[in-house]
Amino acid sequence: MNDIENLGINSAGGIGSKMPHSHSTPAGVDGGSRTPPATPRKAGKMLAVRVQMLDDTVTMFQVQAKALGRVLFDQVCKQLNLLEADYFGLEYQELNGTKYWLDLEKPVCRQVGLTLVDPLLRFCVKFYTPDPAQLEEEFTRYLYCLQIKRDLAQGSLQCNDNTAALMASYIVQAECGDYVIEDYPDHTYLSTYKFIPHQDMELERRIMENHKKHAGQSPAEADLNLLETARRCELYGMKMHSAKDHEGVPLNLAVAHMGIVVFQNYTKINTFSWAKIRKISFKRKRFLIKLHPEGYGYYKDTVEFFFEGRNECKNFWKKCVENHGFFRCSTVKHVVRQKTRVLSRGSSFRYSGKTQKQIVEFVRDNYVKRQTFHRSNSFRQTSGGRALQGSEGGGYRGATPSSSLMGSSSISAHPLLPLGDPVLGTPALSLSCGSMTLDSPTTATSVSMGGTTDRRREDTATSFRTLTSIDIHSPATPNLAPAPLHHLHASSQQRISTTDTESELQQLVHKQENNNSFYNSSQTEKCPNGSTGISTNGVENVPDLSPVKQMKNGEVEDRKTKRWPTDKAYYIAKELLMTERTYKKDLDIINLWFREEVSREAELEAGPAVALIELLADAHAPCLQEMEARLARWEGNARHNIGDFLYNTLLNVLPLYDQYLENLMPALEKIEYSIRTSRRFDQLCRDFESQKHCYLPLSSLLLKPLQRLLHYNSIIDRLLDHYPKDHTDFEDCLAARDRLGETLLEGLTVLNQAENLVQLCELQKDISGFDDLVQDGRRFIRQGCLQKYSNKGYQQRMFFLFSDILLYTYRTQQPIQCFRVHGQLPLKGVKIQDGDNKTGTDFAFVIHGLGNSPLTVAASNEDEKERWLEDLNVTVAQATDSVDGKYPYLSSKSCILGSTDEVSDEPGSREIDRTNCGGAKTSQRSNTTVHVCWHRNTSISYSDQLRAFQNQLSGFLLRKFKNCNGWQKLWVVFTNFCLFFYKSHQDDFPLASLPLLGYTVSTPIEKDGISKDFVFKLQFKNHVYFFRAESDYTFGRWIEVIGSATQHSHISVSFTHKKIVGEFRDGLNEAE
Repeated sequence: MNDIENLGINSAGGIGSKMPHSHSTPAGVDGGSRTPPATPRKAGKMLAVRVQMLDDTVTMFQVQAKALGRVLFDQVCKQLNLLEADYFGLEYQELNGTKYWLDLEKPVCRQVGLTLVDPLLRFCVKFYTPDPAQLEEEFTRYLYCLQIKRDLAQGSLQCNDNTAALMASYIVQAECGDYVIEDYPDHTYLSTYKFIPHQDMELERRIMENHKKHAGQSPAEADLNLLETARRCELYGMKMHSAKDHEGVPLNLAVAHMGIVVFQNYTKINTFSWAKIRKISFKRKRFLIKLHPEGYGYYKDTVEFFFEGRNECKNFWKKCVENHGFFRCSTVKHVVRQKTRVLSRGSSFRYSGKTQKQIVEFVRDNYVKRQTFHRSNSFRQTSGGRALQGSEGGGYRGATPSSSLMGSSSISAHPLLPLGDPVLGTPALSLSCGSMTLDSPTTATSVSMGGTTDRRREDTATSFRTLTSIDIHSPATPNLAPAPLHHLHASSQQRISTTDTESELQQLVHKQENNNSFYNSSQTEKCPNGSTGISTNGVENVPDLSPVKQMKNGEVEDRKTKRWPTDKAYYIAKELLMTERTYKKDLDIINLWFREEVSREAELEAGPAVALIELLADAHAPCLQEMEARLARWEGNARHNIGDFLYNTLLNVLPLYDQYLENLMPALEKIEYSIRTSRRFDQLCRDFESQKHCYLPLSSLLLKPLQRLLHYNSIIDRLLDHYPKDHTDFEDCLAARDRLGETLLEGLTVLNQAENLVQLCELQKDISGFDDLVQDGRRFIRQGCLQKYSNKGYQQRMFFLFSDILLYTYRTQQPIQCFRVHGQLPLKGVKIQDGDNKTGTDFAFVIHGLGNSPLTVAASNEDEKERWLEDLNVTVAQATDSVDGKYPYLSSKSCILGSTDEVSDEPGSREIDRTNCGGAKTSQRSNTTVHVCWHRNTSISYSDQLRAFQNQLSGFLLRKFKNCNGWQKLWVVFTNFCLFFYKSHQDDFPLASLPLLGYTVSTPIEKDGISKDFVFKLQFKNHVYFFRAESDYTFGRWIEVIGSATQHSHISVSFTHKKIVGEFRDGLNEAE
């Protein structure tokens, strides 16, 4: 990207011929009036430039013909009062149809292809950000929505009818408000408006049905839903540029945030990510992409495409340069453009605006509350049809940009793993139901390609990094994509299919791992519905390189090309390697990413926590390299052993862990104190946790070294159980466990204190209206969802049981996603009554508090009821004996805004404590246990947290597609009751996550039709997923660790800790 070769400069004349010089009349010539001597010379010819805005209104601007393009662009942005201006640009079209961006560093009169006779430019989105929900201003998101409307109407954003109908319904909701049957008796109220080119009555009916389900959404919320749906479409932001390959096959090229994308018609066939591009250049009408020679698997290092002419070629090259600079660079160097010389070495064009990172920082530093803006009716046609009546200003109800900075609960801010059929649409897992079934009746595009094109598709590797955030999701009903949270009940029939940005997952390409040969499959499998399933490693067919071949019935037949180790010890060692990779990544999140964030704040210090992690990260880097080398030798049938490595490694690193354990609690307490007392540090931590690479809360990451010690102990125990006493590794493993035991005895004591502190700190972020939740002596016991009885019947509430108090909360409306305390009940003197004679409801019980009216609640099932009763009885008994009244308690109604027992759901009736709750990006916290318990209507205890803390695992799994026999390879990490999905272990952030609370894990039954070995089944209600492990050992391990998250404990906290320590001591004694 640095040097541009062989750029012809003989086009200067051509450019000049298209750009007339100034026609201003000299003074005193042909009747020109003379200028008095004291008057300065005229500045030059003034141009009247028409600019078409995104709402299709046209505004006239006056600029000098020789003024830079930036002058005109700044005038437009100033009139719009636009802060995040660099996402946009001014576009104009040449007579032959080629569209150019106005070059901001070049005079208006010298823009290629721009006529100076009544020029018309269009204000458009120039850089389609992969996550529009992260745009800071509501007005910017509104402009993005106008662009999406235009792209839909013009056909550049093509998608299936279900997705188009859903997006159109959000447009209608934003403009005219809620659906009213008296005003809109049938679909004809939509007939006068153009949403997509092929609009018909059936589509209008779908739009109307979706519109009905959006009741209660504000325009800002509808905008967010529209953007969230649009960004998941495969053609989001894709502007096609016609070209041909070196054999003359017509293609379309597009440039986007992830790189350069190649289409045949509108079918994506290849993506060249920025990560694998070494250089882009053009020579006349040839566009060249030079790739890094190693690691990407492409069959040649330079790819050529041919455009119609030089101007078209250079135009696309300039767009690539700008997109690369905007999305991939932290800063860009501003180079003064040199005037054309007689001999030029190439174009001097470089991107000159702000990068995306700079925009985020600029807006954060310069943001002020903006005035309310009025929305236009831009999608309406001017035909004499019935007007769409809504609220004032086209349905805008007074939201300001600042009011929606935190996002909206009505959208799935981060939909989950899209791993379904690419033709039928990409499904998204759901948090509450886990559905991945989408039903759009789209017709597959049939592409006939020649042998050379097939070879190009076969040999193309797509190793780009997805820039969209796909961490989490919101609840969906069966056969749904994620539905809005606060009106989920109204969306039971909503169906959309998204061929979205995450369809990049369809092109996953993994390096061949040294594991069972079935992992290396790379084929496109035929699904029963006639569409093409996603291959395991990508959409391309790799010719005869894989040890797996395709059978006629869609099954995979293994071909033994290499004999892999079958020893159980090999798979134990491999588990050690896989988890070590994840552990090193976790350490780097703090050691590199968090350290960098803190270093930007001159007055803030990273503190002892980062210093502790830094030492461990430095020590584990060579350990990881040595481990990888040993596994490689093992797989090559060379002499191998693992015991000496474990002993030597632990001997070197355990002194650091001793230091870590000694300083862990002070470090956690200092972070908690800094967050509580420093608003800047609190905001820094919230912003950091909202970033994609920080997939866990910061406090949870700080406990990872302690979790690693427990896993080392588990690995050594498995090796000792496997090896006979005369094995060479047995003595080394025994010595390693003896040394580890000395550190772990102290670690288990620290674990109980640290985990409890972390739980209290995290709950404080999600609970509003109860300050100082973190107190000395207070222990977390259980959290979960119960139905609370009132004069309106049973209503869902979130309960939090601590060692001294019971809190019950309701979930607030958006934009802040948290739980506000509805009441609190000190546990001293509380009595629990099993059953409820008043309502006769199943699974109900009554809580009688001193000085408070009885609290009647009901669990979802008998098991949940028993868990709550057991924990309540034990905790009340302990509180009665020990509580000394040092905590200030309020009455059970003290936290309620209002005098009645129930809280109004009307907008504006709830004040939200923004200082305590949510965070910068509350959607990032949607997979925390408190939110999952709310959606799944379940509960977890501190005992469950401790058991899950001891169970972690990472490695490759094959995930079965929903509608065909294909399997896809993914790197999967299990931690914190959740599965996180990656393309490979080298990725910096997860593509998606699946919280497991409420799921059951089992083996497939006969009717599931799974004929493979080592397959386990995850199921929540009627939503089922199948994953395939590589061996019997890894299969058992995944069942074990996932079972720790899907099974609940009835054991009290104190007993659980004693049991863990006792079992560990017994293990040491047995070894001796």
